[in-house]
Amino acid sequence: MLDGYTDANFNDPSSGYNQLRNFDLRADTAHLNLAKITIDHQPGPFGFHLDAGFGQTFDYIHLSDPGPNGMKYIEQAYVSLKPKSWKGFQIDFGKFVTSAGAEVIESYSNWNYSRSLLFAWAIPYYHMGLRTSFAIGKNFTGGVQVVNGWNNEVDNNSGKTVGLVGAYNWKKVTWSNNYYTGPENVHTNKGFRNLFDTTVQYNQDDNTSYYVNYDYGRNAFPVGSAAQWTGIAFAARHAVGKKFAFAPRVEFYNDVDGYTTGTPQHVTEVTLTGEYKPNSWLVSRLEFRDDLSNKQFFDAGNNTLSKNQGTILLGMMAFFGPKK
Repeated sequence: MLDGYTDANFNDPSSGYNQLRNFDLRADTAHLNLAKITIDHQPGPFGFHLDAGFGQTFDYIHLSDPGPNGMKYIEQAYVSLKPKSWKGFQIDFGKFVTSAGAEVIESYSNWNYSRSLLFAWAIPYYHMGLRTSFAIGKNFTGGVQVVNGWNNEVDNNSGKTVGLVGAYNWKKVTWSNNYYTGPENVHTNKGFRNLFDTTVQYNQDDNTSYYVNYDYGRNAFPVGSAAQWTGIAFAARHAVGKKFAFAPRVEFYNDVDGYTTGTPQHVTEVTLTGEYKPNSWLVSRLEFRDDLSNKQFFDAGNNTLSKNQGTILLGMMAFFGPKK
């Protein structure tokens, strides 16, 4: 797949960057966001999965990783085991994307082009370690993960993070829950980082869907103090025929102690996305977004700061491969 965009920041930032964004980071320019190839072999009983590529997205998600620099070109790389006698129980080992969040790294799999504040700041992108998945009855799927931590192939201490995941599916509703806990302070196992992430998605019909995503995070430091962050996002998507869709999103993010964004602040974000899909392999999105903080946070050019940041973006995504 290929993913690129061009955008305009109404603040005309001196830095050339959009603040509080992750993958649509560059302002007032055209940029290659992501180029990726996927190789997948379903377990029977052994399998593997590989996502490899390059671009701004791969650089960004690996910014804090102390692992080998060459690993930044690998989004996922894991082997799987799923014997028939295990009745649906599967084990994966390697590097894999997080289970948390209502969105994913690939733009075309989301409703909007830009990611929410929650996806960019509240949760991890990927893990290195072991995960399991299993079904209980017809409606519930659960899993347990034991990983090095948040966004690191090489652990930053001797402790491990444990993830508990579960999703319940009704006819039109899916309720997903993820809880990660473990020591994430560098070179010490004192002080745990905890994250609770929950998403409820309602599929009204084939054309209209909604979701609500909530995150609560807390990082305890070795000396006893702690930092917290919370956020909630509301989104909808309505398709008009097979080629057009409209997707609004509103969210509220509270970085109480400035642990994730670098500044203690409350941020409100509003996004309006229009989608046009001319054929089966190409998607274009035109998107307006406004971020509003209660602090003078956003680069407004000429060494000035503003409380809001408005952008307009055109994204193009092309993907090729076997149809499922």
